[in-house]
Amino acid sequence: MGDVPHDQTLLGPLLLARGGVDRAALHRNDEAWLKTAWADPATRVLVINDGNTLIRRHNGTAELVFLAPNEAPAGHRYLLGVDPDGVAYFAVAVTTPLPLPDPVPLPQGTEVAEVVQDVPDWADVASEGLRRAGAALGDRDAGLLVNAVALEAWHATHEHCPRCGARTDIVAGGHMRVCPSDGSQHFPRVDPAVIMLVHDGDDRCLLARGPQWPEGRFSVLAGFVEPGESLEQAVAREVFEEVGVTVATPRYLGSQPWPFPRSLMLGFFAQATSTEIKVDPDEIAEAMWLTRAELGAAVENGDIRLPPGVSIARRLIETWYGSYLPGDW
Repeated sequence: MGDVPHDQTLLGPLLLARGGVDRAALHRNDEAWLKTAWADPATRVLVINDGNTLIRRHNGTAELVFLAPNEAPAGHRYLLGVDPDGVAYFAVAVTTPLPLPDPVPLPQGTEVAEVVQDVPDWADVASEGLRRAGAALGDRDAGLLVNAVALEAWHATHEHCPRCGARTDIVAGGHMRVCPSDGSQHFPRVDPAVIMLVHDGDDRCLLARGPQWPEGRFSVLAGFVEPGESLEQAVAREVFEEVGVTVATPRYLGSQPWPFPRSLMLGFFAQATSTEIKVDPDEIAEAMWLTRAELGAAVENGDIRLPPGVSIARRLIETWYGSYLPGDW
């Protein structure tokens, strides 16, 4: 059972790779269309502040709370898309904390769902608010929220031209910034990061714990792709740098956005060609090989806590294991 079948697909959906609206890129530079859409009372507006938004929860499910354009507060405005019924969706980024002050009404049962945006590492515990909210949201709302948070995070950190330092202007429905001084155009960044489950020929997978994580919290390995590097090269380099294990034939399984603040996680399986572990203490506190039986028992008795179901890491682990596992962070 050590070799993963070549036709293996991910077990379960990638919960942050969902969506239900057309991103409407053709309308982003059409000022007349944008003005008309904003004036339409059917248009829905998602208000975000520092990665926070408003949701309503009911019987284990969640949905975003939208406002009409005339109810929305002032703030930076981003076009998120148009649904199959022709309804336009915008995000408005505000600087005032949520819940919103009067006169903006909040429907009964509304609560604040924290979606932390300034997370330096793909597995930082501060992102658990998004993991919980993303898993409970439907396809449309999950896609809208990830898009909105990613755009807000980019705009918050790219207000000035990298060439001359002038303050840039937001255009194209929030999908571009233009420098008024030198005319240069700047687009939202996406940073590719590989995330990989390493397995060997003895029915074992490799899990690791970051130095900042508490005892018992384990996940797969991950790291950013460097300039001039292929995804497969990044997989091999990151695994060797972090745990001293060599791998071959990385196999791509899927991807999902992770807006903390702008990552795209690219999931792989990789076959180990060596098994001796030599951790980089700056990156990894401990790492271990686990058989399927050992992993199942450790999760069942609480010795190991896995990433939440909204993460691609959890999908990789459960795909290798062959079924869903209980519990998470």
